[in-house]
Amino acid sequence: MKTEITVKIGGQQGDGIDSTGSILASALMKQGFHIASYKHFASRIKGGHTNDQIRASLNPVYYHGDTTDILVVLDKESYDFNIGAMASNGVVLMENKKEEKVEMVDGITVVHASFVKMAEELGNKIIRNMIMLGSSVYLMGLHYNIFVPLIEQQFSKKGQALVDLNINALKTGYEYVQNLGIKPFELQLPKGEKEQALLIGNDAFAFGAVVSGCRFLGSYPITPASEIMEYMKANLPKVGGAAVQAEDEIAGILMAIGAGFAGVRSLTSTSGPGLSLKTEALGLAGISETPVVIVNSQRGGPGTGLPTKYEQSDLNTMVYAGHGEIPRIVLTPSTVEECMLVASQAFNLAEQYQCPVIVALDLMVSLNKQTVPDYDLSKFEAIDRGKVLTEEQLAELEEFNFKRYRLTEDGISPRSIPGQKGGVYTANSNEHSETGHITEDTTLRNAMMDKRLGKLASFKTKGYEFIGGEEKAVDTLFIGIGSTRGVLEEVVKDLQTQGENTGLAHIKVLYPFQVEGIKELIDSAKRVIVVENNWTGQLSGMIQKELQVGDKLQTIKKYDGNPFTKAELLSQVAKLVKEVV
Repeated sequence: MKTEITVKIGGQQGDGIDSTGSILASALMKQGFHIASYKHFASRIKGGHTNDQIRASLNPVYYHGDTTDILVVLDKESYDFNIGAMASNGVVLMENKKEEKVEMVDGITVVHASFVKMAEELGNKIIRNMIMLGSSVYLMGLHYNIFVPLIEQQFSKKGQALVDLNINALKTGYEYVQNLGIKPFELQLPKGEKEQALLIGNDAFAFGAVVSGCRFLGSYPITPASEIMEYMKANLPKVGGAAVQAEDEIAGILMAIGAGFAGVRSLTSTSGPGLSLKTEALGLAGISETPVVIVNSQRGGPGTGLPTKYEQSDLNTMVYAGHGEIPRIVLTPSTVEECMLVASQAFNLAEQYQCPVIVALDLMVSLNKQTVPDYDLSKFEAIDRGKVLTEEQLAELEEFNFKRYRLTEDGISPRSIPGQKGGVYTANSNEHSETGHITEDTTLRNAMMDKRLGKLASFKTKGYEFIGGEEKAVDTLFIGIGSTRGVLEEVVKDLQTQGENTGLAHIKVLYPFQVEGIKELIDSAKRVIVVENNWTGQLSGMIQKELQVGDKLQTIKKYDGNPFTKAELLSQVAKLVKEVV
């Protein structure tokens, strides 16, 4: 009996692929399945092949899977594009207006049927996708009734007739394939429903930001980060905040820095091209020691590059970009659930260290859905605003010009909020004295540089998560970042099943790079394989720079816009092992 199943829906953009996949994923999630999905789409509004793959499992999963059990295709292009990824004994439901038949193709059952014709007979051809969903749910060994609550929720305001039409469509598709005599998969069902949600990483981060006290967003629309802005526009006003769709990327970050200066927890969201435009403003936040959070959802570059495809090629930009040198922190969540909780961490760190905090997402984790367990607020970090002084504390200082950039032992200065009595100081983007007045004095310059760049010395945390059992020395150590976590976790499990002593150190803090722990793992491993989605091996280069591990690192890279598959990684690992031997 199967403990998981994978369904892919393919067609042209504008054919309702996304909404159909969302309905299916939501219905399976409601049954208690854990979900991981992946949406392939072109950089255009309408036309061009798109598909949505949904993996439903009894166990938590963060990877959408290598193969497809049930493929639903609305055109021949989608069939040709996806048939090569079918699992053995899989089933294809294919729209065919000319001929209805069932055939076997290399062990795959292909059902040719005019689902459009069935929809027209029911009264509306736009419900074709719902008919195909009904057929799919039969093949999964489930019942079409699992969709009824979702249909009622979505269409009840439009009248009972539309609700009934969609339910009839499901029933029609279900009974059609049932009457063909095709045996459904034997899928083990979860033991009851779970308290969980189905989210994309962008929405999860935005929710976490609101919970963590973020009350301002200044952003410009850009794929694949725009959903963060849309979520904030819809929800910040409900809690007394504001979201501004700025005229460009530069204005977006400057608004966020201004809000941070004024004492508001603030955010800007973008992707690679937008981060490039925001780079000068990063320097402003750094030298003025203004807290701000920047989310960068990476996509294929350079230039406009591959706007709707996946890559991890902004690592160097996030860590090094900008003229001069400033303190910054770069965090790297790897699952949708982590996106939610990293938001809490990011805003605390921005205020504690009074510097920009960049959250490195990528298209995979930003736009693809995963199930997230139900959270109470105790799961989030308590809000810590760092060294923000009260008016009583300011009064005790008795300073006419508040020393906003006071030289302190830990490099972090007490902070006032504009408007506080006793907290007045000069603010600008020039080098400055303790009170903020412009200076070119060499002694002060050295002191301020030492203060700013030295204040992250106290930032110590575990910079990675060890995956693969109890943390210990292993023969083969994988290192990854971002959304590669899901597929790498499954690679490790497969290799352990084969008797390999292996594990995964998945990076959570890219900068300042946290050496403790991971250095010991690398030193003790016989083989270290860094897996990343860029051409130059940016993560590998950073590890080499920080740890000086010589020729011990091996790298597996991919940069065609698509995520790694488990089969690809296992093949590459076998090749690397053979080359060394």
